[in-house]
Amino acid sequence: MHQPATQPRPSIFYRYRVHPFRRPPEMDGAATEVPVTVVGAGPIGLLTALTLARLGCRCVLLESELQVSQGSRAIVLTRRSQEILHTAGVIAPFLAKGLPWTHGRSFYRGREVYRMEMPHDPDDRFLPGLNIQQQYIEEYLVAAIAAEPLIDLRWGSKVVGLAQDAAGATLRVDTPEGEYELRTGWVVAADGGRSAIRRLLGLRMEGRAYAGSFVIADIRADLGLPTERLCFFDPDWNPGNNVLVHREPDGIWRLDFRLPDGETAEAALEPRRLAERIDAILAMVGRPVPWEMDWAAVYSASTLTLPDYVVGRTCFVGDAAHLLPIFGVRGANTGFQDADALAWRLALVARGLAPSSLLRSYSGERVGAAREICEEAGRSTRFMTPPSEGFRLMRDAVLSFTLSEAFCKDLLHWRTSRPHTYADSPLNSEDGGFEGGVTPGAPLKDVRLGEDEHLYDHLGRGFQLIAFAGPQGPDAALEAVLRAAAEARLPVARLLVSPRPLPGRAERVVLDPEGRIAARYAAGPGAAYLARPDTHVCARWRRATPEGLHAALARACGEG
Repeated sequence: MHQPATQPRPSIFYRYRVHPFRRPPEMDGAATEVPVTVVGAGPIGLLTALTLARLGCRCVLLESELQVSQGSRAIVLTRRSQEILHTAGVIAPFLAKGLPWTHGRSFYRGREVYRMEMPHDPDDRFLPGLNIQQQYIEEYLVAAIAAEPLIDLRWGSKVVGLAQDAAGATLRVDTPEGEYELRTGWVVAADGGRSAIRRLLGLRMEGRAYAGSFVIADIRADLGLPTERLCFFDPDWNPGNNVLVHREPDGIWRLDFRLPDGETAEAALEPRRLAERIDAILAMVGRPVPWEMDWAAVYSASTLTLPDYVVGRTCFVGDAAHLLPIFGVRGANTGFQDADALAWRLALVARGLAPSSLLRSYSGERVGAAREICEEAGRSTRFMTPPSEGFRLMRDAVLSFTLSEAFCKDLLHWRTSRPHTYADSPLNSEDGGFEGGVTPGAPLKDVRLGEDEHLYDHLGRGFQLIAFAGPQGPDAALEAVLRAAAEARLPVARLLVSPRPLPGRAERVVLDPEGRIAARYAAGPGAAYLARPDTHVCARWRRATPEGLHAALARACGEG
């Protein structure tokens, strides 16, 4: 019988809440079946369930523990992750708590050798990075789910069995009151790097696991440093290795440092040895101040992915699908893009609005993205933790050159997580002969419309049609396209961009008197963009037609 911990996890800054186990109806003989069951209530599982519900799909969310995860873990949300949370309608508490930042600095043997500026456009609502502990990420998503009637979040529910057939899957769930079976149409495996679902299906990842190990330590200290990424190569106290320092909310600081080769996790976490190393880090940054330990763990870097993210009736997201190094903040941010790409497809399939073959495009897009990320992250990992004496010699040579030469400093760029462009997606339709703008496969670009107003604020749920009117309003051809969108069998949010007010319109009208939106999208009067529910463009036309819109919608739903 599953017995999760019932005492709040220890923390010097975060107050853990223990959620009660609620006996599900299946344990009392109710023969229920749910369209989707999400396994794992970490950030990726929570976001997947929330997005499914926002698109009208009922789901059960199973979590083996009774409280959110321990430790800060994923602490940096990229701009793309913030945009995803914004379109999900939950960004406000993240911005209120998190610490935004734009740049980082790298040091070699005590000298600053590189300053990295993360790209930021004045039209972007969000800064490139937002530091916030994973406990808060999960807490805010759990709060949003509590207000969502289409989600049944079941704490203390551990999946111990899985059987699939052509019509769905049967999960065997262990709880504090015994086991029960849950019948579901689809399973989403969001149960992390040690995925029980992956193990139950006998699946293995492909790629490489690196030998170097790192300690993550969260401490509370008054360092008085700004919010930026600090990286120290070859410090005196840890020769040949490196240290990362990040500021977190609530006066917490994340310290990451590489262990000497051959040192075990048990030895690294021995309290006296760990304290000596933390003291050395604080002295290195010029802040030898008192501190308190909150949490520490040891991890190693991997670049691994499943070759297929859809196996029978099970779809994989996040660390259950791939294991990526933290360098470049790729883990949770890649998982957020998984959730965003899967949820809208699965909602359409589960509701009978699209064929199940639509899910093949999810696997193709995200496996391709993971493999690209593994290649990029592998370069970063080989620099941070050289896998051989040859790699170490090359890395040390680059670092030594940074003391006197400028040509090699960009090699210290950490290749941060980025939004993926699905340029070769089978869901894309014609490109329409544009010069510039947003290409099919790329996410919509935001545009600042006022002090606190952006284009993304006006997006609706479901597919997005952004149509561009001239000074006299939409002509007859564009009116026909707007009517076709309103009458489509799938929800299409219609956004009409106009240089002047157009009162009485059924669509949402966004004013563009200076033509800034039109310029960013390289769009003239009569042009239109169609974006998927995850805001990735799937078609665009210089002169849109109802026939083209219907064909693009069908293709984007896997029917083309």
